[in-house]
Amino acid sequence: MTTQSVTEEARIRGQIDKLIAGLQAKDLDTLAQLYTPDVLSFDIEPPLQHAGRAAKLQNWSKVFEFFDTVTYELRDLSFTVGADIAFGHAFGRLSGTLRNGQPTAGMWVRATFGMRKIDDAWLIAHDQVSVPLDITTGKGVLDLEP
Repeated sequence: MTTQSVTEEARIRGQIDKLIAGLQAKDLDTLAQLYTPDVLSFDIEPPLQHAGRAAKLQNWSKVFEFFDTVTYELRDLSFTVGADIAFGHAFGRLSGTLRNGQPTAGMWVRATFGMRKIDDAWLIAHDQVSVPLDITTGKGVLDLEP
């Protein structure tokens, strides 16, 4: 790995750290700065895709309506970095305290990030969140841990 790719990966990880901080602060303005205008998100909830920054922020806004406090963590985050495109994957978990005061541990999901370097800033151009599927029941498996 070259010194430049190590530096670029550190910059990308800094953006992901901002994403985590923005989620935990429930700060849509911070989150808006981290996505490309044309971000395409394959999020956990319907529909199959959410196109554009406004749609992605609307998803986060819905999440924030349910939570009084938000904790977001990533495990095993790994990136492959090119000159202006990077791909990453991790396990993520959104947890916290619901508006009714009930704590929730959330569930672990698989997360991927497609990043683009635009005007010297790494932005999320694509993300996908998924859960494993039990093929025999057709239901998501929600109790797995990394």
